[in-house]
Parts: sequence; C-alpha cells; structure tokens
Amino acid sequence: TTKMANQEAAEIQISELDLLSSMFPYEEEFAVTDQLALAELKHCVENESAEVPSSKVQFILNVKTEVPNASTVEFSMSCALPFKYPTVLPEITVRSSLLSRSQQILLNSDLKTYLMENFSGEPCILSAREWVKDHAAAYIDKDLSCFSMTASNATKSEVTMFTRLWIYSHHIYNKQKRKSIIDWAKELSLSGFCMPGKPGVVCVEGLQNSCEEFWSRIRKLTWKRILIRHREDVSLEGGGHAEIQKQRKFSTLKEKCFDAHGARGNHMDLGQLYNFLEEKGCADIFQMYFGVEGH
Repeated sequence: TTKMANQEAAEIQISELDLLSSMFPYEEEFAVTDQLALAELKHCVENESAEVPSSKVQFILNVKTEVPNASTVEFSMSCALPFKYPTVLPEITVRSSLLSRSQQILLNSDLKTYLMENFSGEPCILSAREWVKDHAAAYIDKDLSCFSMTASNATKSEVTMFTRLWIYSHHIYNKQKRKSIIDWAKELSLSGFCMPGKPGVVCVEGLQNSCEEFWSRIRKLTWKRILIRHREDVSLEGGGHAEIQKQRKFSTLKEKCFDAHGARGNHMDLGQLYNFLEEKGCADIFQMYFGVEGH
C-alpha cells in the first residue's frame, strides 16, 4: 500500500540522514537546513502515519577537495529529498565561488546523469558526495568555449530563484542581534520584517543565495532555539530587477513592534501580527508559526 511505501521511504531517509550526521558531525560539513521537515519525517515513521510531510528535508553537505596545484577548494551541495526518495532521485545543486555559471551548469548536469545511470531506487547521497569529491575540481578549469553554444542556451533557460524564509526564534531581545538582522538584510538586498520579543519572528525575501547567506550568518549567533518554519521558492524566468521587485511582499526590512504586554513588555500582540500578515497577503503563515487559526 501507499502507506507502507511512504513509511519505507521515510525510514530510508531517516537512516541515511543519521548516517550522514555520524560521518560528518561538524556543522560546517553537514547541516540540515529545514528542521521542521525532518521533525515531520520522524513523526511519520514513529507514528506510522500515512500523512506525507508538507516539505522536503533539505540539507547542505560541504565537500573539500584538493586541486592539482595542492590548494583546497570547497564545494557546497544543497540537497533536498523528495518524499518518494530513494525511488526518485534527490535534488542536488553543487556550487562553488570558483565555478563560472556555465561550469556549474555542466557539473550539475553531469552529476545528475551519473546518478540516473547508477542509482535507480537506492540511497545515493554518499555516492553523489564521493563523485563531487573526485570530479568537481576538474570543472573549475574547464574551458567551455567548445560548449559555449549549449552552455549559453542552458544559461538562458536557467532561472533565478526568489526565496522567502520565515524564521522562528524562541525570543529576540538582544539589541546587537536586532541590529545585525537589519544590517545584514540591507547588505544582502533583502526585504521583510523582524518582530522582536517572545517569540521572535523574522521574515526575509530576495534572491535565493542572499537568503541562504542571511540564514547561515544568523544561525551562527547564539540562540535558545531558532529554525526556518517555512520557506517559499519561486522560480523567475529571466529574473530581472523588476521581476524580483514584483515578488516582494515587503519593501525594506523593518523591525515591527506590536503593542507589547506582559510583565516585561515583551509579549507581542499576536492579533496585531495576524492583521499585519493578512494585509501583506501572508495570513496562512500565522498558522504555521502558532498552529492556530488567526482571527
């Protein structure tokens, strides 16, 4: 039955993630970026539920590899596991600051071909990592003039990703953190808002790699608890400035304080937050944060 197949897929994913975290215990090597999806997946296994998690488990694997002149290059593999994985292939994008766009396109398409030819229906994240470790560096010096036709066609059709991250923190009081949130958003051309207090809510939107850079900086600060509650990715054909602006629900990133109440004046009025989100067309997010229908 589907339920059995779902259970099995979820169990395989969990055991593969456990294996990765035992092999790569340091966050700079392996980090799950969507804790909520992971929790849902575990819930599905533990409660033998037939419910499919609402989002894919996403994680980053960083691979350091030697290049011929003995320097080390780091490649980052952004991975997402579709719920039917391993019966379908994982979604993997390999990036490095040393790759040109056409080199990156070629590398990713070769990796996909390798996985399609060798791993139908079995876990393959470690094999993909091995492949990247062994082959990726060679793409840095690839002269793509001979591929220029295919690469430029691929570049044309390659899409820009617009991302919106909804970040949840147990609380945000610290003035320095609040300043960093605003400064980094500005530096990375992200818009959104930050609601300090308890709980703390941060929303950032903009180009996908800018959002990911923001998240990687912010989660390195010390928090009692911080996670991405929800992420939205929209692919933009063309991805020009106007198109990016059209996707934005916020103009800049501002701190939003809703009449605080409570002894320390730090509990925000969630009703006002709901109204604010509703105005911006994001009311459905309220339920994801607080698990209740807004009013």
